[in-house]
Parts: sequence; structure tokens; C-alpha cells
Amino acid sequence: MSHEVVVGVGAGAAAVPGKELATEDMILNIGPQHPSTHGVLRLRLTLDGERIATAEPIVGYMHRGAEKLFEVRDYRQIIVLANRHDWLSAFANELGVVIAVERMLGMEPPVRAVWARTLLAELNRVLNHLMFLGSYPLELGAITPVFYAFRERETIQAVMEEISGGRLHYMFNRVGGLKEDLPLGWLDRTTQAVAEVRRRLPDIEQLISGNEIFLARTTGVGVLDRETILQYGVSGPIARASGLDLDLRRDEPYLAYGELPVKVVTRSAGDCHARFEVLLDQLKVSLDLADACVARLRELPPGPINQRLPKILKAPEGHTYAWTESPLGLNGYYLVSRGEKTPWRLKLRSASYNNVQVLREMLPGHLVADMVAILGSMFFVVGDIDK
Repeated sequence: MSHEVVVGVGAGAAAVPGKELATEDMILNIGPQHPSTHGVLRLRLTLDGERIATAEPIVGYMHRGAEKLFEVRDYRQIIVLANRHDWLSAFANELGVVIAVERMLGMEPPVRAVWARTLLAELNRVLNHLMFLGSYPLELGAITPVFYAFRERETIQAVMEEISGGRLHYMFNRVGGLKEDLPLGWLDRTTQAVAEVRRRLPDIEQLISGNEIFLARTTGVGVLDRETILQYGVSGPIARASGLDLDLRRDEPYLAYGELPVKVVTRSAGDCHARFEVLLDQLKVSLDLADACVARLRELPPGPINQRLPKILKAPEGHTYAWTESPLGLNGYYLVSRGEKTPWRLKLRSASYNNVQVLREMLPGHLVADMVAILGSMFFVVGDIDK
């Protein structure tokens, strides 16, 4: 941690009418490697005493040029890179890329693949939310919930690992469907896993919901209003906690969401506690959607899980835009093709980038002690910011 002292006229001057009291504003760098930050994020704060006057998020410390790497790899190879920028939402990241390519090709994946993708996307959403539900209380001093959250994560991870062979980067999506069909008995094991997580979820809820310290640290802290959300393009659970009733799964359905009863969870307070509540309730919705997908897959007759592709896959010349409701918010994929086996341009709009930029509006006026509570409630992954 380093700091730079800037002498100026601060808030203390206003306390003595007619006199200017010189105070010192401190320029404080939090990060890029600091226990208060999530990964290599840097915050440049101007402090007036213990209160934050200005805040500037400085990103790019994890930038590895994912979009340029996309341009020199074919459409099969891109998937292995795309699932890494948000390592908590790997399946959702893969999904956006293959949907964009399928639209360029005019390709419809088999019905069985559509429902299996929807199921796996919701299981991936559960894994993402459980991580934040466990780690957020930990940042505020409550160590117990993270052990419960990881127990539930392991339950879901077991079925995800069985079907894909991966625990973090699944690499299970393919242009035209999925890598392979569901293993024998996998739907039964998935149903059991979802039921176990749903049954034990109240354990986490009871640990946190009535905790006086957690409520004091989160209620009324880091309030984000709807107008600021619209200006900065904030999306996902953070936006819905401030009353923005937007969810692509319901409003612009893709995959099988048009046939599912997608319940959109919102709150109006817009503070840290509201964001945590939305995440918790949204997890319950995802468990219900997973059950509905399993039920539909049981009814489907045996059939293909993917489309047969040529040895060299080329997308026709043109451009398209696909966006998905990823666990952290809206992910967008703008694909431009010149008719080659590699994209001419694949622009990635990651949810975390917009979600973290709004910190410059949220942090000023708060105490430094509240900064950690606000940061933890913004639910971002640094790799998703920097790409």
C-alpha cells in the first residue's frame, strides 16, 4: 500500500464560518495486490480523514488480450479461451460464443442439446452464486458460512465434473450442441444433488439473515440508485437489487427459457444487503429451473446431442450480436466474420467491467471501513473485467 499526501482545503473548513482551516487529503492506493481487493484490482481513493472523497477503479492488471487471441483461433479453439475470463461462470461464457456462431451459420442445435444446455447453465449459476454467498460474509468477519457454501458447491460440482470431466473450465459446449450425451443415470444424480442443496440452503440463510453484525455492515451501505445503473450499464443481480426488472431469460428468451417459468427476483433498497438477498433468492430460482429442465429431459425421446460439422468450420461473411444472462449480468458477443475459419472480430462485453466502473459513484461519502462491504457486494471477477 502506498500513499501520496495532497494539501488542500477540506471539509473541516466548513465547520468554522469565515475561516479556512487547512486539512490534508490523502491519496491512497488500494491494490493491485492488497487483502481488501478481489484479486488484482486497484482503487485510487482520495480520503478526507476516514471518509472517501473520490474513488477511481484502475483495471487492466490481468489483461491478456483475449479478444485478439480469438482472432487467430478457429471457432472450436475459441471456446477453450472464452470460458476463462470469468472462471466462476465458465459454462455461461462458452455458451455465448457458440450461440453467436450458430446464429451466423443459421444452425439450430437439437432439442435435447437445448434443454441440456439450459440445465447446465443453471447449475453453473448455482455454483457462481454459492461462491459469493459464502465469501461475502467472510469478508465482513463471518468465517462459518463459507464452509457451508463450499459443501453445497461440492455437491453440484460432482455432477458437473461427471458430465464434462472439468471442475472449473468445462469445455463441454460445441458449435451445434454439446460434446457428448448425458451419462446413464446422470439425471437421477442431478435431481438428488439439487434436492440436497435446496434442503441445506436454510443453514446458510439462518447463519447470516439474523446476524446483527452482518445487518449493521450491509443495511443502508453502498446504495446504488436506478438512474446510475442505467448510465453505467450495470446488470445482473446488482441491478435487480436496485429495482431494475430486467432478465434476458424472461425478456429475450434464448435456449429453452421461453418454455420455463423464469421468476425475476428484485429489491428496491439498492444497498449491500439487498444485493445479497437477490443473490440468495436467485439461487433458489435456479434450483427450481434445474428441476424443470431435468423433468423435460426425461420426457424427450433419445436423439442427437449435436450437429454434424465439417472438418473446417467457416462462418459466412457478416456480423451478429448475441447476449446472454450470465450469473454476474449481461454478457455480449459481437461477432464479425469475413468468411474464414477464424473470426475477423469477436468483441466481448463482460458484465463485471460495467459493474465495477460504478464504484466511482458508490464509494465517495462512505467510510474506508465500508469499502470492503461495498466491494464484496458488487459480485465481480477481475478476469471478467480485464479479459
